[in-house]
Amino acid sequence: MKGTPMFILSNFITALASVLNAVLGVMTWVIFIRAVISWVSPDPSNPIVQFLERVTEPILAPIRRVMPPMGVDLSPIIAFLIILFLQKFLVPTLYDIGFSLR
Repeated sequence: MKGTPMFILSNFITALASVLNAVLGVMTWVIFIRAVISWVSPDPSNPIVQFLERVTEPILAPIRRVMPPMGVDLSPIIAFLIILFLQKFLVPTLYDIGFSLR
């Protein structure tokens, strides 16, 4: 009975790592689709375009505020790099913490 709370915490942290990894994977695709669609001048009243903007703008807007203005919007590329970092550093770290608690 003594190790039960640590086992629960271990499972929680590994589950958190799995969910985080899945969310980051979905965000990668959503940002990619928005970037590709932006090349063809989409109809802003289209519900799919509106959904993509609502989901990605909270991620891309802060990046745009920090970056100096350039001729091209590089915020999706920076977002991809941040997501990649989180997937390669934070997710494995959470898994390692979770497994070490067992």
